Amino acid sequence: MSRLNLRKNWLYIPLIGLTIFYLIPMYLILVTGFKSFDEIDLQTMWQLPQGIAFDNYIEAYNQLAPYLKNSFKLVIPAALISSILGSINGFVLSKWKFRGADIIFPFILFGMFIPYQSIIIPLVQFMSAAGLTGLWGLGIAHIIYGLPITTLTFRNYYASLPQELLEAAKIDGASMLGIYRHILLPISIPSFVVVLIWQFTSAWNDFLFAVILTGNTEWPITVALNNMAGSQIISWNVQMAGSLIAALPTLLVYIFLGRYFLRGLMAGSLKG
Repeated sequence: MSRLNLRKNWLYIPLIGLTIFYLIPMYLILVTGFKSFDEIDLQTMWQLPQGIAFDNYIEAYNQLAPYLKNSFKLVIPAALISSILGSINGFVLSKWKFRGADIIFPFILFGMFIPYQSIIIPLVQFMSAAGLTGLWGLGIAHIIYGLPITTLTFRNYYASLPQELLEAAKIDGASMLGIYRHILLPISIPSFVVVLIWQFTSAWNDFLFAVILTGNTEWPITVALNNMAGSQIISWNVQMAGSLIAALPTLLVYIFLGRYFLRGLMAGSLKG
């Protein structure tokens, strides 16, 4: 038994090493964000700042605040709508069998494997022709691009539920919509947590769609952060402070909701 415990303890060594490795960029962001412009140098990048001042964060927030609001206006509706549509798709494709369902589902999944770069030109042409520009167009793009993963998640989750549950509801007189609303929807909270976190992170971190579909006043925070760099002199201390501000929402989501994300995965939402 002691030998088994010793083997388990040895596993912590590579895990701790990988944790330190992945936290190095966060360390550099934090220490650089608190440094003055005169302290920024490649030779002293690992050193702690001489003093702690929040001027860089205040300046970065003042520059990014309007675009931070744009990101929230984009991400929250896009994540909610794509999750709800994915839930409905998953229910229909798993429990409401119709002719061609097994053909439609692979076509929906095919959207997961289409690179963003390959559809830029037709996407811009379609959005311009339809008048869907700015945050509206960007939100619709994320909703549609998120449907394959949300549909897959809910479809596999609902498929794992016993068919007898639906048959009992039908005997009691429930319609298909009633079964979805009163039975499946309340017990699919773990899957909703998974897809909401996934879609929130995906839409928040997007840069490619955002830079081609939005204008100066409607930039999300990722595009605004990129344009903080300037052309000649870069204030790396302010840039790093802005990077932390831009990353903070997704970090908080995973810090406070990460355990629910894992529970949703283990509940069967991504099985099959």
